[in-house]
Amino acid sequence: MLVGVPREIKTHEYRVGMVPASVRELVHHGHQVMVETHAGHGIGFDDPDYAAAGAEIVDTAAEIFARADMIVKVKEPLAPEIAMLREGQVLFTYLHLAADRVQTQGLVDSGCVAIAYETVTDDRGGLPLLSPMSEVAGRMSIQVGAHCLEKESGGRGVLLGGVPGVPAADVVILGGGVVGTNAARMAMGLEAKVTVVDKSLRRLYELDLQFGAKLNTVFSTVDAIEKAVAQADLVVGGVLLPGAAAPKLVTRDMVKGMKRGAVIVDVAIDQGGCCETSRPTTHADPTYVDEEVVHYCVTNMPGAVARTSTVALNNATLPFVLALADKGYRKALADDRHLLAGLNVHRGRITYAAVAADLGFDFHPAASALV
Repeated sequence: MLVGVPREIKTHEYRVGMVPASVRELVHHGHQVMVETHAGHGIGFDDPDYAAAGAEIVDTAAEIFARADMIVKVKEPLAPEIAMLREGQVLFTYLHLAADRVQTQGLVDSGCVAIAYETVTDDRGGLPLLSPMSEVAGRMSIQVGAHCLEKESGGRGVLLGGVPGVPAADVVILGGGVVGTNAARMAMGLEAKVTVVDKSLRRLYELDLQFGAKLNTVFSTVDAIEKAVAQADLVVGGVLLPGAAAPKLVTRDMVKGMKRGAVIVDVAIDQGGCCETSRPTTHADPTYVDEEVVHYCVTNMPGAVARTSTVALNNATLPFVLALADKGYRKALADDRHLLAGLNVHRGRITYAAVAADLGFDFHPAASALV
């Protein structure tokens, strides 16, 4: 198979779909790989590194899209990239379609085969291709939240861990999954007062066993969220409904009730965000103030630590890339129900139920769409 790796064009996105070691593995399996020039330059993976791994270096994304059987990316395709997709071409990347009707319609119209990292599953009910970036985003949420709390950034002027004689900041984390767990770990390490809110009693029990008395766990109700958000200096939105739009857990009225200069870091913004006041931002202009609360809603947070994120993502995606290349997409999907769960669009049809429901498209089960 001929696999193409274009350079990412989203604002301040320096991650790359495949690192040289992954390219070498594909070549070892007998495949060809094209990499757009400077695709990994921003994180220290240069054209000679890819060439040494066996890749063909090409000058333009247009050549990648025109020739490749499968496109491997990091972020969702933007309009110029969607326009270059071909009928039957495999696209393997993050998509987050439930929050993006325009992209979804573009993929449907292209006739491509779009497989989303974020909906591939595993035997434990997890999302193995989303987890590495969720780990990064969860840890980063505390890092950027602490910075946003600084007065110079528009925040309250509060140090997360406080100092002797001065109370630590109140950090409220909505969702106790991968994002929430990593955020809690970092916030507790900085000696903040941390509360995790989740609707799963089992998950709260697991977090209690993991972190002990240093972590406060709260069962999620509207009342509990309202009270927790009102006292928070920093709120981290880490809720996830796989493949679907994030629930709006924090209303505008709740934001109005927050402390002036408090901070919301909405990690769920890729799926539309879990706060009514959240709207997507970029690394170039990451924050805005609404209801006197600082909002950080960057849609590609892990891109800020692009080298770490790229290597972590490649570790998870490589086995699936190899399966798709070795077997062809039809057999690879038929052989692996977890990879099949990643199929969101197949030759003009929506094959992921949550995306179809959220955007009002007809739903076609993935297994039957392949027949």
